[in-house]
Amino acid sequence: MNIVVCIKQVPDSAQIRVHPVTNTIMRQGVPTIINPFDLFSIEEALRLKDQFGAKITVLTMGPKMAEQALRKTLTFGADEAILLTDRAFAGSDTLATSLTLATAITKINETKPIDIVFCGKQTIDGDTAQVGPGIAVRLGIQQLTYISKIVSIDLDAREIIVHRCVESGTQVLKTKLPCLITLFEGTNVIRFGTMTNAFRAARYKLIEWSATDSGISDVSQCGLRGSPTVVKKVFAPSARTDKTIFISGETPEIISQTLIDTLFSSYPSLQKDLFDISSQGVSK
Repeated sequence: MNIVVCIKQVPDSAQIRVHPVTNTIMRQGVPTIINPFDLFSIEEALRLKDQFGAKITVLTMGPKMAEQALRKTLTFGADEAILLTDRAFAGSDTLATSLTLATAITKINETKPIDIVFCGKQTIDGDTAQVGPGIAVRLGIQQLTYISKIVSIDLDAREIIVHRCVESGTQVLKTKLPCLITLFEGTNVIRFGTMTNAFRAARYKLIEWSATDSGISDVSQCGLRGSPTVVKKVFAPSARTDKTIFISGETPEIISQTLIDTLFSSYPSLQKDLFDISSQGVSK
């Protein structure tokens, strides 16, 4: 079994700040981490490796500093790591990113056919959940999103059965391999890296591909030039100015009545809305 896991190195969301003048995210001095949603996919790939002896290749697009995230995945147990880094990739939106990653995956597939591509459900910096499905469409393979469990894989029949989370419950899906999977949060817990893998990660000669190495023939489809998305403004939400109201009384009845009076005075339309709902219930 051959597995590719796409990850992204993102700023730690707990320490992100927005520039007060330019309204852009200030990344300088902000520590970076592996996108938390990608960790579920990494762990699921490692579990398949434990079960089937799969080969895991971790792929990311980013600047040289993204090497840190790739080496971290090697400590968990990934076999290979590829960094797509090129000035031509700078400023990529989800459309250009999916093209770059899909092209690189196609090149990996030429060496050894890929069975499963894992992606994070979304990233905490972009939060669009578009890259995974975009890769699947470009590769022409089935996309299985918001997966909560991989039930079984039949390598002889080239079939996979999964559970997919939806608003109404759980879907049981069966499809052919290869496919792309994004994991629902909380599906698993990433394992601790081993000392042996940590030493291997430190010595590992990272594979770096430029746009040309990745197999991209037209660089105008990459980076800022290939990104039609326009971000008008990035801003931090205004702090709420509502003050806490303390309600007290000698008896529960007095407290309840005071609460009701306070709600009706603060939200004048609430009483009418409740009356209308009550009237509709009686008429039925």
